[in-house]
Amino acid sequence: MRKMTDMATNNVPATNSIDLGQASHAIIAVREFDAPCDLVFEAWTDPKHLAQWWGPNGFTTTTSSFDMRPDGVWRFVMHGPDGRDYQNRITYEDIVRPRRIVYRHGGGEDVEPVRFTTTVTFDDLGGKTRITMRMDFPTTAERDRVIKDYGADEGLVQTLARLSDYVAAIAHR
Repeated sequence: MRKMTDMATNNVPATNSIDLGQASHAIIAVREFDAPCDLVFEAWTDPKHLAQWWGPNGFTTTTSSFDMRPDGVWRFVMHGPDGRDYQNRITYEDIVRPRRIVYRHGGGEDVEPVRFTTTVTFDDLGGKTRITMRMDFPTTAERDRVIKDYGADEGLVQTLARLSDYVAAIAHR
């Protein structure tokens, strides 16, 4: 396991870990947030919130459609800092408010050639929240390609750090 620690906006240390060894075909991230579970879950389930934090540093996200229910689809474009646009499609499989979201990424010629299934669990820590995010790829080779070509491991760390900053700021207004 590779462990990384950084600081949230309120200067409280944030736990952040990426595990590439537990399952050779998976990326597993764990992060604790200085915000209540309901708020962190809401930040994942409302496109107005997603636009504020989704994606690695320097990226912005534009949603074209959002239907969060089993078999519902979220279509969005991640705009890279280099000007490149990345078309994405997420299809939701399971939603248990406010505890779990399961979705499939990709599937089609009109989106980035990256396919995986993600399970996000939200643990209430009494005013704080722990997210465990497991991205399962079809093969180890595919996971390694996505890490090499897209920087998926570091991008995930940055995305969750952006979420941490965002929910901490709105939790303490």
